[in-house]
Amino acid sequence: MRDGEWAVVRDAMPVPPWLEGRGGQPEGYCHRQMVDAVRYLVAGGITWPAMPLDFPAWDRVYAFARRWRVSGLLSELHDRLRGLVREDAGRDPEPTAAIVDSQTVRASAAVPRATSGWDGGKRTPGRKRHVVVDALGLLLAVIVTAASAQDRDAARPLLDRLRSRFTRIILVWADGGYAGQLVTWAAEKLQLTLQIVKRSDDAAGFVVLPRRWVVERTLSWLVRTRRLVRDYETLPAVHEQMVLWSMTMLMTRRLARLPG
Repeated sequence: MRDGEWAVVRDAMPVPPWLEGRGGQPEGYCHRQMVDAVRYLVAGGITWPAMPLDFPAWDRVYAFARRWRVSGLLSELHDRLRGLVREDAGRDPEPTAAIVDSQTVRASAAVPRATSGWDGGKRTPGRKRHVVVDALGLLLAVIVTAASAQDRDAARPLLDRLRSRFTRIILVWADGGYAGQLVTWAAEKLQLTLQIVKRSDDAAGFVVLPRRWVVERTLSWLVRTRRLVRDYETLPAVHEQMVLWSMTMLMTRRLARLPG
């Protein structure tokens, strides 16, 4: 990270419990070094043991990333940065509308068959990441499933997670893959209006569809980080963690006024 990015991360970083007298031991490494190391892994798509010697030992970096995932510190940092980006764009920190979509990625040989599958529509084996974003394309929720999971089936726990975190959201845009009983279920169970944005039957070739282009742009942002071009993670929760780190990198650059 450049100094401007680190200033953004430092101000948004959750306070460790030991600094507030809530137990635990002080960190053994500088947070900037640790965050830099994880970002390097996500951006470069390297394996954990391939961590350069400029960073702390790879197993310490892995332990740091795991601790932040399990304790929710990464989610807290991500959500704080998203609020800052929304405020910087003149928006309220809490969104009132969202867009949902999914993306299938090939899985490496290390991914267990129990959590991977075959996407018949995309003709791709692997996993599928289901995301909900706000009107700016910033991530609100993510769930990783086997590629064989239908979008409308994965959308139920995804939208349920969205509702538990964002009580002000009342409208969600989606494509035709989410049509059907899911629309009624979202309205009755979650008080969400699921609006289907359909492609015109007369349209030929590539057409930019209202609202849907926002989430498709976000999915293209994710594959700019090499760790997300394929799924290398044994646990789906770790893949979700990598998605959060990827979006965190994008938001810190934006807040620091850096290109890319």
